[in-house]
Amino acid sequence: MSDYVLPARRRLYVMRHGDVTYFDDSGRAIDPDTVPLNEHGRAQASAAGAAFALAGLRFDRVIVSGLRRTVETAECVLAATGQSIALEVEPAWQEIRGGRLATLAALPPDQVESAFLGAFDGVVPETTRFLGGETIGELLDRVLPALTALRADTAWDTALLVLHGGVNRAILSHAITAGGRAFFGHLAQATGCINALDVGTASHDWVVRTLNYAPPAPLHRDVRNTTMEMLYAQYLRFRPAG
Repeated sequence: MSDYVLPARRRLYVMRHGDVTYFDDSGRAIDPDTVPLNEHGRAQASAAGAAFALAGLRFDRVIVSGLRRTVETAECVLAATGQSIALEVEPAWQEIRGGRLATLAALPPDQVESAFLGAFDGVVPETTRFLGGETIGELLDRVLPALTALRADTAWDTALLVLHGGVNRAILSHAITAGGRAFFGHLAQATGCINALDVGTASHDWVVRTLNYAPPAPLHRDVRNTTMEMLYAQYLRFRPAG
């Protein structure tokens, strides 16, 4: 008789917050720390909640970054599932921190493009900075220890993390490399998307179940550009002539 025992794993659902509007109609940048969900973002979050409800899923823990857009997304999800659970805040999972947009105006056009898009282009070196701010290595330095701490808590079975595009990529890259340290910038993370990961007891024991599932448009039919490409195009529309 075989002595094999099936591995015991727990489930992590990792969401990106719903859609927000980062620039107003005049081109003024809205503070990313306080920007709320827009109407489309609320619909996306409610659709994600409906998908969880349809599957009969219940969460033991719901963790957000603390930024308004993650809190509002989690609240919409829980409203749709009918589950009342206190949100936990993990500041280490706030989005990758960029520099001030005003300082970009002095850069040559090719450097501005790299500042916007370089951190999400292929397999990204840890020295790459996002918008002149935080490096990918600095992002990993704060995201991965908090993830290890979450795994060390054995009191939960199913957890929901509502976070950000850059942070999600850090977590997904870690899972895809079986506990390694990497950053795959080309992993698409649509607003309101859901990723499903299973974690075992060993640090390398990751199973990637679902990536970038985005109700109510799971096939991404009308999207061929990344969030940062679209934000860069918005920025260029209003960039002062130099």
